[in-house]
Amino acid sequence: MAGREKGPLTEPMYYVLMSFLGREMCGTEITEFVAHKTAGRVNLGPGTLYTLLAKFQDEGLIAETAVEGRKRTYQITEKGREAFQEELDRLRARLDDGLEALDRGRPRD
Repeated sequence: MAGREKGPLTEPMYYVLMSFLGREMCGTEITEFVAHKTAGRVNLGPGTLYTLLAKFQDEGLIAETAVEGRKRTYQITEKGREAFQEELDRLRARLDDGLEALDRGRPRD
């Protein structure tokens, strides 16, 4: 695992990293992105969000780009892109396995 050595991403982690793929963002923008992208299915409270941002900074997956008062803006790093891609590949493999299993279980005509 080149991007992240600590195992698979949780759903909130996945969507927080996804939020940075288009541009730099602050916490409020990330929360809005995730809520919109998941139609409210994934709820990021401030405690979860800022814990993840600190963790991602520590792991080198994101970097702080600006501080304006209490507002902090972050961007994804190359290592963060790799971690996101690895998780996407892992999820695709799980989906493929599930679809194959369903197909094998269908009655043949």
